[in-house]
Amino acid sequence: MNTSTQHKISVLLVDDQQLFRSGLAIIVGAQPDMRVVAQASDGTEALELIATHTPDVVLMDVQMSPMDGVEAVRRLYAQTDAALLKARPLPKVIMLTTFDWDQHAASAVRHGASGFILKDSTPEFVCESIRAVHSGSSVIAPQNLAALLDSEPVPVPEVPAAFCQLTEREKEIFATVSLGLTNQEISTKLFLSESTVKTHIGAILRKLDLRDRVQIVVYSYENKISR
Repeated sequence: MNTSTQHKISVLLVDDQQLFRSGLAIIVGAQPDMRVVAQASDGTEALELIATHTPDVVLMDVQMSPMDGVEAVRRLYAQTDAALLKARPLPKVIMLTTFDWDQHAASAVRHGASGFILKDSTPEFVCESIRAVHSGSSVIAPQNLAALLDSEPVPVPEVPAAFCQLTEREKEIFATVSLGLTNQEISTKLFLSESTVKTHIGAILRKLDLRDRVQIVVYSYENKISR
């Protein structure tokens, strides 16, 4: 594998705790296929560094001041900042969170983040998450999202009309995606080819007006769709 600088995954670290950020820098920097291009202590600084360094992936803390991670993600993908508009392509963002802040992490996902991981995740999981997001996948723990969205009693909503338009096969695949299964796992479980699974997921995303499979997970729990 060619791991020269130009082929390494460039990573921006954003956290207001310098000790935690330094630890992440050591972990990420030790990977043969990654490099840390910059570090920021809040959302405002992160947006400035994104425009300057155009990283591939951003690890973004949720709770920071004066600008938190959720607002930074919202502004990043709103694409209204002139400097950011020049930073093409925009990076993928992984939110760093604790259980206390999962609600905010889910909000960041709705604004465009590629998922979230817990701040006490193992170094191996952090690095694999960076690789997954860089390759176009998303990272999220459905069981954690379930706890987050079910943390307060809410009325069970009616099933959205758009969901009712899905075919039975699409609903079946929707259920497996919301459980966090990969395309290969879905293929094995439902005895379908991976290309067929991808085609169905694409149709689901179009019909529900969703961006990616992380938003399928959020959609499932927000609408209390039984699986």
